[in-house]
Amino acid sequence: MDYTLLMEILLDFEKPIYDLESQIKKLEKQNLDKDLGTESEIKILKEKAQTLLSKTFEQLTSWQKVQLARHPMRPHSLEYMNHLFDFYEEIHGDRRFSEDASILCGFAKRGNQKWAYIAIEKGRKTADKVKHNFGMVRPEGYRKSLRLMELAEKFSLPILTLVDTPGAYPGIGAEERGQALAIAENIQTMFKVKTPIISVVIGEGGSGGALGIAVADKVFMQQHAIYSVISPESCASILWSDPAKGEEAAESLKIDAQMAQKLKVIDGIIAEPIGGAHRNLEEAVNLLGKSIDKALVEIKKVKLEELLSQRREKFRLMGNDFMVARK
Repeated sequence: MDYTLLMEILLDFEKPIYDLESQIKKLEKQNLDKDLGTESEIKILKEKAQTLLSKTFEQLTSWQKVQLARHPMRPHSLEYMNHLFDFYEEIHGDRRFSEDASILCGFAKRGNQKWAYIAIEKGRKTADKVKHNFGMVRPEGYRKSLRLMELAEKFSLPILTLVDTPGAYPGIGAEERGQALAIAENIQTMFKVKTPIISVVIGEGGSGGALGIAVADKVFMQQHAIYSVISPESCASILWSDPAKGEEAAESLKIDAQMAQKLKVIDGIIAEPIGGAHRNLEEAVNLLGKSIDKALVEIKKVKLEELLSQRREKFRLMGNDFMVARK
């Protein structure tokens, strides 16, 4: 973790934690340089900082979870891929129009297991963000991922998808090239593709842009990720003509992982390091890796035809419990 950089982009609710941690670092340096005998004071402050960290992240509001899912230092797909996989090779282009760098597709190896992967990448620095279109996938990106799904089925490779997008790209060109159709074809194919699929929302799961690669046998969300039909700001603009009411909209949208699991939109939540994945990438990778490894073992126990049936039935029944509860 780049502590100096992190200090410059803190969220409001993170500042008291980092103020304490800064004080601890200062005391540790002074003690190291001058042997001031402040070990007991440092120990008390560390305990206080840990308590504050745990308490803060146990009581996050829906809007704070939105902020955390969008955190500038939150790990992106490429960072997970570089640590999850021993090796990966990317494919490019949709064979119809062009390449779309917002979505990465290819083949990888993790231990003895070979994978096909589909991962939406937002980009970190300005040039990368532009290159990856801020994680907003165009039609050719969805069609590239469709190519990958068909290849994965042909070679009997399980598919891992990493979802992190504010939504599909809404530009005029994207609409002219069939954005809605591309997403629909992906969804249709994912219900039928004869190989295991695991999907993980690692940051933002924005509407159809996310669903276009998230029809899976096991759908997970990281603990501080979000998944919604619309962004809170857009929802507030529609309902109240005021995007500033995004915080209020976030509460109504039931946007967080805990609510998604309760509503049976996802199959499980992948824990993050205390304070969020951005505080400890190595631990976040280990937690995610163990979850997908375990899920694949479970999926492989199910016969293929039964797996496809379960996949379709799971999505068909989504929302039923909620509608019954409202009656």
